[in-house]
Amino acid sequence: MLDALTLAIGVASLALAGWCGFAAYRDQPTKDWHFIGMAVVTVLVLVQLVIGLVRLARGERPDEGGVIFTAYLLGALAAIPAAGMLSLSERTKWGSVTVAAGAVVLAVLEVRLHDIWGGTGA
Repeated sequence: MLDALTLAIGVASLALAGWCGFAAYRDQPTKDWHFIGMAVVTVLVLVQLVIGLVRLARGERPDEGGVIFTAYLLGALAAIPAAGMLSLSERTKWGSVTVAAGAVVLAVLEVRLHDIWGGTGA
């Protein structure tokens, strides 16, 4: 799909994971700054979703099929918001751990999206 965007999302999500992991290490829940970081990562994933759907609409096809590609795009979009919502219900260090885990999951989803598309640039 777009290698630069996929890489940017992967790096941003791993940075978010490290940041929230450090907060958990310091026995802190997620704070407002963490939610701003989650919003930035989510906006990047939303841009990726729109670009992916536009490319599918133009007739471009991923190597492993459009349905699985779309499912992974939607899963990637849901990963950080779901972890953020869970962290709101757990206002301890475990909320930070939840966001860190969700961010790692997003990074793995990005690798898989790259593989599904065929590993080629735009």
